[in-house]
Amino acid sequence: MVDVLVTNGPWLIAIAAAFGFLMAWGIGANDVANAMGTSVGSNAITIKQAIIIAMIFEFAGAYLAGGEVTSTIRKGIIDSAYFVDSPELLVYGMIAALLAAGIWLVVASALGWPVSTTHSIVGAIVGFASVGVGADSVAWGKVFGIVGSWVVTPAISGFIAFMIFQSVQKLIFNTENPLENAKRYVPFYMGLAGFVMSLVTIKKGLKHVGLHFTDLESYVLAIGIAILVGLGGMVAIKRLKMSEKADRQTQFGNVEKVFAILMVVTACCMAFAHGSNDVANAIGPLAAVVSVVNSGGEISSKAPLVWWILPLGAVGIVMGLAIFGKRVMQTIGKNITHLTPSRGFAAELAAASTVVIASGTGLPISTTQTLVGAVLGVGMARGIAAINIGVVRNIVVSWVVTLPAGAGLSIIFFFTIKGIFN
Repeated sequence: MVDVLVTNGPWLIAIAAAFGFLMAWGIGANDVANAMGTSVGSNAITIKQAIIIAMIFEFAGAYLAGGEVTSTIRKGIIDSAYFVDSPELLVYGMIAALLAAGIWLVVASALGWPVSTTHSIVGAIVGFASVGVGADSVAWGKVFGIVGSWVVTPAISGFIAFMIFQSVQKLIFNTENPLENAKRYVPFYMGLAGFVMSLVTIKKGLKHVGLHFTDLESYVLAIGIAILVGLGGMVAIKRLKMSEKADRQTQFGNVEKVFAILMVVTACCMAFAHGSNDVANAIGPLAAVVSVVNSGGEISSKAPLVWWILPLGAVGIVMGLAIFGKRVMQTIGKNITHLTPSRGFAAELAAASTVVIASGTGLPISTTQTLVGAVLGVGMARGIAAINIGVVRNIVVSWVVTLPAGAGLSIIFFFTIKGIFN
């Protein structure tokens, strides 16, 4: 059956590229909107500014740090040994998976549901492999690990966000002189943010550019950056002209302005880390198709990237966000709970901390679920009444539906594509 790959090779690659672009478009519309939603929802930046920041940093993350070589099968979900005799099935399957996950992401984004792009593509790959090839070809342990992460990651990030926001309340907002205390404590929050964000960037982003750090070097570098950021923060806050004689309401407003500046920095880092990490959801399956077709049916665990694949993914992500990202931003930033810059900052820092913890321990996580959990944690700090339960229920339902939806669509497309080419 390898003749199929030879005769229809260019067609298969072209179709895979189109569906890979659709998938990247969906990631932009859904996932990037998550990374920017807290900043927009808390009015720290406008939607237009968010799109510009995301364009620059997501593109930089995807293009610079998206990797020279990508694992062809994400997270080892399926065993490639089952495809050695019929490599064309892997090609059809990856094309079907990209189309299925892409369609699901576009539908979810249209409804304003923040779902996980990783889980969409994983569900799609599991679907075609278990039905089209055999249930044994799927590493079910990995799949159950992902299902378990639905509960674990939002819980961890929610708890961290709750603690960060409580500390901000106690140290700054609930004091006699909020402004004085903001000047005293905010540099520490800035330092903490600098530490976590640089760790995310070093661990998730830079290793792809060929900069490899040992764990010790990573931490030393991150602590160095944290100290610099904290000192820079002290200087910047001292310069802010704010009257301490103002009433509490005005002081609160001024404190929020300080946090708004912080939010912009965290948003940039999150966008870079996200671009470097999640572009693989779109380009991994695409790279697999290209490598199998070009090698005449050989399946390798790592595929070298052809020059046009990374820019295709990066452009797709940016366009999806710009054209379609508004709705998910609205859900995360405005509809779950009322966010101010200080609450948004607590949520984003907690989400980033969870990403660091997870990448250190190898937990499979979804940025989306981490962030939703963090926003919930901040809402909980103000009491359950501060949370819009209806919106949260819809989000949880959309998470549960993501794996089966991706799997179901991908099974249908797999058999359709197989029928067309065989």
